Amino acid sequence: MTARASELRDQGSDVITLSQGEPDFDTPSAICRAGIQAIRDGKTKYTPVAGIKPLREAIRTRLERDHGLDYRIDQITVGCGAKQVVFNALFASLDAGDEVVIPTPCWVSYPDMVALAGGKPVLVGCDEFHGFKLRPEALEAAITPRTKWLMLNSPCNPTGAVYSRSELLALAAVLRRHAHVHVLSDDIYEKLIYNVEFATMAAVAPDLYARTLIVNGVSKADAMTGWRVGYGAGPLPLIKAMNLIQSQTSSHTSSISQYAAIEALSGGRTHLQEFRSAFLQRRDLVVAKLNQAKGLSCQAPDGAFYVFPSCAGVIGGRTPDGKVIETDTDFAMYLLDAFAVAVVPGSGFAASPYIRISYASSLEDLTRACDRIIAACAALS
Repeated sequence: MTARASELRDQGSDVITLSQGEPDFDTPSAICRAGIQAIRDGKTKYTPVAGIKPLREAIRTRLERDHGLDYRIDQITVGCGAKQVVFNALFASLDAGDEVVIPTPCWVSYPDMVALAGGKPVLVGCDEFHGFKLRPEALEAAITPRTKWLMLNSPCNPTGAVYSRSELLALAAVLRRHAHVHVLSDDIYEKLIYNVEFATMAAVAPDLYARTLIVNGVSKADAMTGWRVGYGAGPLPLIKAMNLIQSQTSSHTSSISQYAAIEALSGGRTHLQEFRSAFLQRRDLVVAKLNQAKGLSCQAPDGAFYVFPSCAGVIGGRTPDGKVIETDTDFAMYLLDAFAVAVVPGSGFAASPYIRISYASSLEDLTRACDRIIAACAALS
């Protein structure tokens, strides 16, 4: 969708892109200065595969301070974004046919990553009525002797759903009955939550600590998507295996980015309150406007910077040029081609009929985009 939007923009169309999961804020200046200083200090050579020691120490300190979790330096690895860390974990741990339970809607890369590593993605639908969150009974039903991982993403991309402490404990009760199942906790949106408390499995269920890999990074909370720094913390044998994979692929992420990430994790992160306040204002605007659109229904998410409205009410509608909207993909293409708004169809996240809208854009652009969406829905017959 983003590529198609760029193509239309190059042709002169005033496209508003709400399809990318990227903060529109600049990287905070203190972090940029740390990266510049690293260049000036000649920190431009190869680094250890697992990441430079000062960065892993900053990660260790952050996990202890924020969640009371105790990791040694060698239990922490740094990769080219959280995405590579997830892939390394799957590639290092899955044998052919091993199963990975993935609650849906889910981030588009999860199932493909599992398949690339030789595993079998087991998609478990999580309905809107339950906040798009995995229920204990659904987890129990999905587990087999071949299950290797449960992947949990909270706050979730694309729904913004956030698992509470009690919800994680209910899932932990199921996992205790299945000692062969590990937890991949993707916490990349951890700091972007609104009026709720963040919880992560290894902290709320300490007995699962040795079966849990925490994945996080600086891309979202610190507006550092292009710097490519993610990290994992977990059991030593797994981290060693992940480092072995990385040593034969990317070697390590940018040395300059690693030094900048130290500042991101060790600094005061004073920008976070500004980011959260802006995102909350944008979220409320988008939710209110989308609920004015005929055929759309939108819940207010508790985290991340996405809304995931149902477009069930527009399915079957006919566009002004006579085309019938049969799927959420049809609706997304209609919004792009006829009203110059780029969103992502829910089918890409294994959930239909929905669309994902990123509100990591200016209030002006969000207002204009939502007004166009309202008009697009009104134009359907």
